[in-house]
Amino acid sequence: MPTARIYQRPKNAMQSGKYRTDHWVLEFEPAEAKKPDPLTGWAGSGDTRDQVRLGFPTREAAIAYAEREGLAFTVIPAPERKLKLQAYADNFR
Repeated sequence: MPTARIYQRPKNAMQSGKYRTDHWVLEFEPAEAKKPDPLTGWAGSGDTRDQVRLGFPTREAAIAYAEREGLAFTVIPAPERKLKLQAYADNFR
């Protein structure tokens, strides 16, 4: 039986915005380990489920899909957001 992970999209580290961080993603656990290709040296495997990522607007929609399709799943909670309050004058201390 395929297993899946359901998690909330993290904030992009390269930008300050929080675009699409309220969306949830369902992705499958890898069925086999990746191994280097003898010709090119790139990592790969025969598991095509690694390429599938499904997006959902809510956590409940992702869970409902997994239950409807008979997938075993784990929900990974979103990390707590910490605000670092800092004044511009702190750069010169």
